[in-house]
This record gives sequence, C-alpha cells and structure tokens, in this order.
Amino acid sequence: MILTITYTQPPATDLGYLLYKNPSRPQTFELSHGKAHIFYPEATKERCTVALILDIDPIDLARGKKGSSGEGGLFDYVNDRPYVASSFLSVAMSRVFGTAMSGKSKDRPELAAMELPLQAKITMLPCKGGEEIIHRLFEPLGYKVAVEGYMLDEKFPEWGKSKYYTVSIEGKVKLRDLLNHIYVLIPVLDTEKHYWVGEDEIDKLLQHGEGWLINHPEKGLITGRYLKRKKSLINQAFKRLVEDSGVIDEEDEPDQPSQPQETEKKLNLNQQRLGTVVAVLKSVNAKRVIDIGCGEGNLISLLLKDKEFEQITGVDVSYNVLERAKDRLKIDRLPEMKRKRINLFQGSLVYRDKRFSGYDAATVIEVIEHLDENRLKAFEKVLFKFARPQTVIVSTPNKEYNTHYSNLLEGDVRHRDHRFEWTRKEFETWAAGVAESYGYNVRFLQIGEIDDEFGSPTQMGVFTL
Repeated sequence: MILTITYTQPPATDLGYLLYKNPSRPQTFELSHGKAHIFYPEATKERCTVALILDIDPIDLARGKKGSSGEGGLFDYVNDRPYVASSFLSVAMSRVFGTAMSGKSKDRPELAAMELPLQAKITMLPCKGGEEIIHRLFEPLGYKVAVEGYMLDEKFPEWGKSKYYTVSIEGKVKLRDLLNHIYVLIPVLDTEKHYWVGEDEIDKLLQHGEGWLINHPEKGLITGRYLKRKKSLINQAFKRLVEDSGVIDEEDEPDQPSQPQETEKKLNLNQQRLGTVVAVLKSVNAKRVIDIGCGEGNLISLLLKDKEFEQITGVDVSYNVLERAKDRLKIDRLPEMKRKRINLFQGSLVYRDKRFSGYDAATVIEVIEHLDENRLKAFEKVLFKFARPQTVIVSTPNKEYNTHYSNLLEGDVRHRDHRFEWTRKEFETWAAGVAESYGYNVRFLQIGEIDDEFGSPTQMGVFTL
C-alpha cells in the first residue's frame, strides 16, 4: 500500500522539515505488523514528493499472531489486508508522521500553521459504497478529488467493478489537517480495522477530528463507520463531540438507528426469522434437519428444545465458529439423549459432501448472500441435486427494505461480508429457476414488519419436492 504527498510551493523541499524526514535519506520503521518505508521519489525546489510504503507481513496476519484479524477461518489466509490502504496505514502514519500530525515544526513553525498547496494520492483504497462516498467525504473538506476505479477482472467484464480505487486529493490545506483527514477517512472508507475497537477509539477520533469533524456534513457516517457501528461508542463520541465544540445541534444523528423502536425491530428480526423456520419445519413434519451455515448454533439451540426433531446437524465452513457453537450449546454438559441428537462438522456448501445427504430438511438461513454470485450454481447442485432433502428453507435480506435502515447509504449492504443483496423480484426469479431445474416447488414468506412498498426485511423461500 502506498501513500504519496506532494508539495509544490518553492522551496518545495521544506516538506522534509514539516515531516521531520530528510529528502536525501530513505528510512525504514519497524512496525508490529511489518515495516514502513519512507523516501522521496522527487525533491526539487519546485516540487517535492514523499512516499510512505507499507510492507505488511502476511504471516503476522494468520493463526492469531500479532496483527491478526482474529476472525478465524479462511480470512486469516485469504484476504486483501497486506495489499490495500487500510487501518494498517493509519497506524503507520501516526507512528511515522506523528509530530507533523500534531502541527509542530521546530524548523518551519510558520509553514506548519499555513495552508499550503498539497496533493495526496492513496493507491488501492477499498471503499464500501462506491466512488460517490469518496467525493462526499473529501470534497466538503475543500479538496479537489480524482478517483480511478478498476474492474474485478478485465477478462470477465460481466463481474463488474471492484471495490478498490486509487484516490487523489488536492487543495490548499495545512499539512497537519491533510494527514489527520487521511488518518480518519481511510478506515471509514474501508469499514475495516485490524484491531479491537473500544473506548480508546473515541479519543483517537476526536483527537484527529478536532476542528473539522463537527462541521462535516457526513459526521454521522464517519463516526459510525470509524467506531464499527457500535451504538454505545457512537453515542459517547457524539456527546463528547458536541460538548467539546460547544454547539448543540438537534440534527446530529450518528450512523446508527437512534430511535429505540427501530433498534428493537432489528433486535427482534432474528428471533422472528428463526421462529418462522421452526414453524415451517414442524409443518412439514421434518425429523432430521441439517442447518448449513449454522454459525454459533442459534437455530440448533431452538430445535434442540423440541423433541420432534430427532437428528440436528450443523455445518459451517469456519472451525472457530463451530468451536464457539459447541461452547454456546454446552454440548459436553448435555444429557446423553440430547447430545446424541446433535452433530456438528466443518464443511462448505459449494462442494459436494456425502454428509449432507439423508435429511428431511435443510436450512440455509442468511447464508447465500455471503457467497460470490458466480458460486451459486455450485451451491445449487450441492444441495438441490446431490443432497436433495424433501424440504429446503433459504432466507436472505430483502435489499428493497434497506431504505428503512438510517445507517445504510444507498448501495450499502447490511453486513460487510455480504457479496450481494437481492430485491424480492431477483430472489423470486432465482428461486423459481432453481425449483424448475431440480424438480421442486417453491413458496415465499416475508419475515419481519412488512412495508407496503418495500416488503419485509427478510425474504424466505420454502422449496419442497
């Protein structure tokens, strides 16, 4: 990942004094997750550019080592973190440019306090929500913004555009402010952080957002994403932000549902969804059920309480998630009769597996949206052609209903790992095609509060042979 900053006011080499980095001497800084290299690809009186290159060690990201994401599963081995501008870069900036970010300059104090003609370029910046959000975040700060997008694969244009961009910003701004803007907005655009987000993140946000965040029209989006949409942290941040500024603005809204009624709807939605699944399973008299993509076992826990379900199997691709499911279900402490009814194993829903066969019903609840759409065909064959249970229940978010979530921008998805979200028509078209191809009938259910125009938050298809 590369960040460059260019200064164009003679003598441009004063940039070295402002950054405390000598243009004639490349430097390397050891970081917990790799190394940061600083050098100047150009240093003349008319134009001076500093480059920060972050070299992330992928080994440190795996198996719970230093800098690990802690997510487990495939993420620790197959991810973009070593190659894209992310929170790793923000941490490196604070380590390498910490003094400049505070606005101090021993040799050029007058320049540190001045607005200067500066340009910055961030190469390979992941952005959730598309190019529009980049403009919405940087342009209110006075920058001229240029964005270069990329195709997912030039050989397969039908796959569409990638989420990666090269972003260039240019303006007359204090160097301190430029650095702080980039520090905050990189993880906001990426929506990821490689470390645990706690109350200390509020201090970082307010420190680096001092003087500009309170007046930014997208302060709700910035605060919400920076704090990983943790409502308690967001509320604290907004309270402190308003107190520090001395401004009371009733229009300030964090990037989270702020009304208790809306929050309550979201909290109850999963309960309604799982309750509907259990009701459907009982209506078709299913005795042996396999939950594919079982997660931490929420549905399994409900099924275990009902003696009608004689065999309950949970499958997930993540070993760590299955271990948490075992702990949550207290399998080791269950009575022997209950313990015999449960079976958990690791597996993938896109690879044929004999262990998927022999069940009355299969449930795939809020799972398919985590697959790349080009892998759905494999999933269909695994479940509907080879495993072929009498009943299959599939649920997925209704994209149209997202308008009810105030924390989502247009084009956003409800979870950072969702590869797609479908409208009702898109889901029904897919489900009807699957049913026709594999000899099933399908009916549709709406889960959650129903909007006359946009439908319900969750849509469900019940396939029966």
